[in-house]
Amino acid sequence: MAGYEAGLRDFGENYAAELQKKATEFSPEGVRWHFLGAIQTNKVGRLVRVTSCFQGLARVKEAEAIASRRPGAAVMVQMELTGLSQRNGATQKETPGLVAKARELGLEVWGLMTVAPQEPDDARRAFRRLREMADDLGVPERSMGMTDDLEIAVEEGSTMIRVGRALFGHREVKI
Repeated sequence: MAGYEAGLRDFGENYAAELQKKATEFSPEGVRWHFLGAIQTNKVGRLVRVTSCFQGLARVKEAEAIASRRPGAAVMVQMELTGLSQRNGATQKETPGLVAKARELGLEVWGLMTVAPQEPDDARRAFRRLREMADDLGVPERSMGMTDDLEIAVEEGSTMIRVGRALFGHREVKI
């Protein structure tokens, strides 16, 4: 895989079957696979075998499903900061309780993640809110910023960006 040869060690997928397939076929020493986005509890059993970090924890039932199948698993709580009701993620009000519950269940909370609104000024405000919440909760990672808004995310304190499209082009899902 070209990304690995270039020095990348963290790879992410937001389709469970695609992550399973890629992780099964390609997992040399040091590679960490991240499951990104909405977690379907019926797929957790298969995903815990190949996922290094679940970036998208949004509900207590997801935390319980992960903790029961893989105690100590790494997770990142996804905050919904777009204001769009159909988006995955915990609200700002729900996030501290979800982080506390995940820790109580024995999960390792690496940090917070979000998908920002498309308008640059709104994205900046969302990234700033996530950074402030991460600071308040004492979590080190801030997974924010994708191909179209990575510069703003980095300016606002991102520690992890998700730029698959910029590196590998548009995906063609074959699964």
